[in-house]
Amino acid sequence: MHDESPGKGEAASERVAAHLREAILSGAIPPGSRILQEEIADQLGASRLPVREALRMLESEGLTQLEVNKGARVPSFDREQLDTIYQMRERTETLALRLSLPHLTSEHESELHHIQDLIEGNDDVAKFLELDRQFHLLTYAGCNSAELMASVTRLWNSTQHFRRAFMLNSGPDRHWIVNAEHRLLLDAISRHDEVDCERFLSGHIRRTRIQLSAHPEIFHR
Repeated sequence: MHDESPGKGEAASERVAAHLREAILSGAIPPGSRILQEEIADQLGASRLPVREALRMLESEGLTQLEVNKGARVPSFDREQLDTIYQMRERTETLALRLSLPHLTSEHESELHHIQDLIEGNDDVAKFLELDRQFHLLTYAGCNSAELMASVTRLWNSTQHFRRAFMLNSGPDRHWIVNAEHRLLLDAISRHDEVDCERFLSGHIRRTRIQLSAHPEIFHR
């Protein structure tokens, strides 16, 4: 039996959430998988209460779906659903970038260039996904809308599995395109050109959406 005070319970929930978040984003727990509270509690030496709270936290991040009397499941999407999510990303992320742009500093720009250099010198898909996420979320660092950024994060989490599968199935040409689009976006950010920033980012997201739809094997579980 695990006895947890409110403070310890909150810490336990954060620990469980961090473990599950990493497992889901890394693909160790793939889309469609059931997550049973009892199994996670036994595995991590926690009671069911912090596990339940961790699953609620991850649901708000778009990483789990709670099911009545069944625990939780990692969300899985078909091609039509994913297409809609990517269209949502086109709209929410261009807005986040537009709101962020006036507040991005030279330090932000230097860090973005550093991350992009790392991306171009990397050939590991897992590392690419980590760096690509850092790159894009840093471009939104100046956005002061917590609600908008929560939506951006949920949509990023929802598409993580598909980005991984797509990059694993892509050749060097796709990597070249990603890098070129990132460089265009960096140039627009350095010029604080709102129109170009939105145009390049929207095209970047749209191109991935279109190419994902051409790979039906990604949707087969």
